Amino acid sequence: MDLQNVKLAVIGLGYVGLPLAVEFGKKREVLGFDINPRRIAELNEGIDHTLEVEPDELKTATHLRYSCDASELAQANVFIVTVPTPIDEYKRPDLTPLIRASETIAKVLKRGDIVIYESTVYPGATEEDCVPVLERVSGLRFNEDFYAGYSPERINPGDKVYRLPNIRKVTSGSTPEAAELVDALYAEIITAGTHKAPSIRVAEAAKVIENTQRDVNIALINELALIFNKLDIDTLDVLEAAGTKWNFLPFRPGLVGGHCIGVDPYYLTHKAQSIGYHPEIILAGRRLNDGMGAYVASQLVKSMTKKRIQVQGSRVLLMGLTFKENCPDLRNTRIVDIVHELAQYDVNVDVFDPWVDAEEAEREYGIKPISQPAEGQYDGIVLAVAHNQFKQLGADNIRAFGKDPHVLYDLKYVLDHSESDLRL
Repeated sequence: MDLQNVKLAVIGLGYVGLPLAVEFGKKREVLGFDINPRRIAELNEGIDHTLEVEPDELKTATHLRYSCDASELAQANVFIVTVPTPIDEYKRPDLTPLIRASETIAKVLKRGDIVIYESTVYPGATEEDCVPVLERVSGLRFNEDFYAGYSPERINPGDKVYRLPNIRKVTSGSTPEAAELVDALYAEIITAGTHKAPSIRVAEAAKVIENTQRDVNIALINELALIFNKLDIDTLDVLEAAGTKWNFLPFRPGLVGGHCIGVDPYYLTHKAQSIGYHPEIILAGRRLNDGMGAYVASQLVKSMTKKRIQVQGSRVLLMGLTFKENCPDLRNTRIVDIVHELAQYDVNVDVFDPWVDAEEAEREYGIKPISQPAEGQYDGIVLAVAHNQFKQLGADNIRAFGKDPHVLYDLKYVLDHSESDLRL
């Protein structure tokens, strides 16, 4: 197969798949497939609720069409899979969406076709978990009748500077010829260039350590914050002072959620344990980061107690629910840990976030966000996400939501030190 003969389908039109389909759809015929009919309907209306692609940009993808009819995938000969790879309640990798997508593709797989995976997995998952599904359902033989590739996604939700075309892309293929085609295909849309890894397993490992590295670094800063809080030293003051050295890494403490940093390390540790190695540093970092929600809640409660505020039955306003600022992404948000922990103290929590879809928040987490907080109603206020709307409010308007007295906890260093009662 050469590039001219590629008939492309992108499976999964979420935060990763849609931008990819749009970029390819500016240059070649693309079928964008998603199992959610509502998603297909909104995209046909020129609307992207993830806000990753603006309506005007959707219009530029003149060669892109959308469908939830799996039979239409038979028209394609190159499939790019961009479905989620979450973890379950026991922190174990959940490959269900990936396996189901593989089964769907396998039903229409033909000789000479290539299946490329972008979903984050542990090293070996493409060839050990997905390819056997493709073989079993299609009846075809791997690397004889069909081929595979892996090119890990590097989407940063809400980022309007680092977009898909200007982030360098890692590519790989199951044979040298497949690797060449996969690399050349992505080179059509990635202006920052590509890096062809020597194998699929290398590409998988590269992806999973990108966010594991960030997770461990943030865990270190979170642990330093715990120490400095006990020493009554402001963490940000310390980090700014240390940051004057040219090679000091500019990480900040906080809750670690989202679809990557809070999930990917568990994929790597799962694979490591399956081969008899028990990771020490990675799991220690995960435990520390997973405990930050409980720590925040306990700090808030202690501060309220010092101000002689009755904790049981009190009202707390949580400003922000998304896993990061200025995007509607609720995947694996750790803000819910604060909600659950405060509930253990019989605290009534209101969640306010102008970015979230209220139905999605209730469906995913059982949380009903309020449309607007009332003034003078709260014993505690937690500024949990640094949305621009919250920055624009300023300290006085945020404090107006509180009673007299109340505690204002700034997790994201949105306010000056003197304007809040607590900082992480």
